Amino acid sequence: MIKKEMIAMLLAGGQGSRLGVLTAKVAKPAVSFGGKYRIIDFPLSNCINSGVDTVGVLTQYQPLRLNTHIGIGIPWDLDRNIGGVTVLPPYEKSSNTEWYTGTANAIYQNIDYMDSFNPDYVLILSGDHIYKMDYEVMLDYHKSKGAEVTLAAMPVPYEEAKRFGILITDDDHKINDFEEKPENPRSNLANMGIYIFNWKTLKEALIANAQQPGLDFGKHVIPYCHEKGAPCYAYEYNGYWKDVGTLHSYWEANMELVDIVPEFNLYEEYWKIYTKSEKLQPQYVSENSEIEKCIIGEGAQIYGKVYNSVIGCGVTIGENTVVRDSIIMNDTEIGKGCEITKTIIAENVLLGDNIKIGVGEEVDNDTAPHIYNHGLVCIGEKSVVPSGVTIGKNVVISGLTATADYPDNTLASGKSLIKAGE
Repeated sequence: MIKKEMIAMLLAGGQGSRLGVLTAKVAKPAVSFGGKYRIIDFPLSNCINSGVDTVGVLTQYQPLRLNTHIGIGIPWDLDRNIGGVTVLPPYEKSSNTEWYTGTANAIYQNIDYMDSFNPDYVLILSGDHIYKMDYEVMLDYHKSKGAEVTLAAMPVPYEEAKRFGILITDDDHKINDFEEKPENPRSNLANMGIYIFNWKTLKEALIANAQQPGLDFGKHVIPYCHEKGAPCYAYEYNGYWKDVGTLHSYWEANMELVDIVPEFNLYEEYWKIYTKSEKLQPQYVSENSEIEKCIIGEGAQIYGKVYNSVIGCGVTIGENTVVRDSIIMNDTEIGKGCEITKTIIAENVLLGDNIKIGVGEEVDNDTAPHIYNHGLVCIGEKSVVPSGVTIGKNVVISGLTATADYPDNTLASGKSLIKAGE
């Protein structure tokens, strides 16, 4: 029988609704990041860099691009005869067919997959965080404590602690209590959603709680283990970790990559971030262009001026166009004479000439102010924006738009323009 010491289960089914139109047609872990990567590249690279060579990726929402990206795992050296990477979508069973209804329910539905490797330990990961972590060090800690459950935890400022699940521990880091988004937190150790379980402990907890609606680790599985007396410990992590769950945090994390000394370094030799790379021609930068503090993806053609921005692969930026503080994803074309400020443009977008984006006063977005804020403009994938229009701040555009959609050639701050035919 196959025997693996530790296997990883990577939860990648989330819709990421707070990313608005960026995730209208693609799962959050498949969203572009840093010019050439996708968000899921980070946990997958962490796995192979940590010596974890068996990864089950649980997909659900809009899985096509994720499945294509992962393939058989070649970029991450996860194309193995035994183990490797396996995509695990929900599937039809003879009875009780259901979608994954919660994080732990997704794991429960794949008990047979995990059992087939007879692991000692199971590592549970989320597919939508940007960070580097050596899971082997966390496993050593788990063993040294005699733990059955170890939760990675990160100290956060007390004023932010109420946004997280908080762990209350003793001096030995043993967990005594959990608080979910507490008003008055008793600790500032935030649960990062990265868990190591002894397989026996996890299996028993999943089976015992299988009927819980929306079976969840934080709400059901971990409290169950704790109440049964299983030793639960917090593993404190102090490196870079970013939940890119909102448009603003996603924009910030990308902008941090172009700092002179980036807090998060994509270029470390000993901890590479791997990705599936389409073999593209080199970048082309024209003699009249200017580029300052940018990441420019392969195959990009720059004829304009680009400052403090992250430009994806195969992007074209026309003559006399100025792009500032923006994220332009793969295969987008921007015409001539445009001014683009603090804008996130998804993949395969077509912008005409002489377009101004991100101008004027900030006004709350009229349909989803909780998503579109901080003055950002967001344009969904495969959208078309006609020449000569002016677009304000906190605006969202998606679909094939035409001049008639812009009264007086203007889309004021705070407006939402979502059209069919995307």
